[in-house]
Amino acid sequence: MSQLFYLKECSSTNDEISKFLLYENSDFLGLHTFNQTKGRGQYGNVWTQTAEKNLAYTLAVNTQNILCSDFIFNYYTAIIIRDFLANLADYDVKIKWPNDIILKGKKIVGILIEKKKINQNNYFIIGSGINILQDKFDEISNAGSLLTQTGKEFDREDLALQLHEYLSERLKNIPSEKEILEDFNQNLFRKDEISVFEIEKERQNGIIRNADEKGELWIELENDGIRSFYHKEVKLLY
Repeated sequence: MSQLFYLKECSSTNDEISKFLLYENSDFLGLHTFNQTKGRGQYGNVWTQTAEKNLAYTLAVNTQNILCSDFIFNYYTAIIIRDFLANLADYDVKIKWPNDIILKGKKIVGILIEKKKINQNNYFIIGSGINILQDKFDEISNAGSLLTQTGKEFDREDLALQLHEYLSERLKNIPSEKEILEDFNQNLFRKDEISVFEIEKERQNGIIRNADEKGELWIELENDGIRSFYHKEVKLLY
């Protein structure tokens, strides 16, 4: 059973969805708004959106049928959203480790996944901010939107509904961890390409080789050889 709710405005869909879960019994419960005022990103970052231009969407997934590890679940969620947008935009879409979505070199989606216990049930709270119609960004920003990257105007409500149905359906049948890891690495942004990284405030050339099942990224560095990193230990400059 899958349900999708709408709020005209809210602080954070990841926070507000808890209120709906108190009264609804659903394995897949979604909430969306086009005016999120205090969105949160990974590790305390802020996800800022222009009102009425973009989508803030959260899906609460009951964890009882999720058998894979948290890291693999995060990867699979990024894969699903990548696939959805690649089909929608008809462009190649990449995943910037660990779970930003990149379209033609610009970040168009940020994902924040949390685990919460609500009403005696455990949930994965999957939050995603999707830039849809915003057409102006800071000149030095790495952000873009479906509009800026494809030149197409998408209907926000239709996109929200399609995403909810697609994500809910794909999460009903989760592939093996091996398949997920292979799929994730196949769509990894700048994999096997020379890139510039910032590590402990110093810059160094390197090549992304792969992401592993522990959530680490393996990079072959110009000076330090091959090393693994957790999120926030290394920054990809692009």
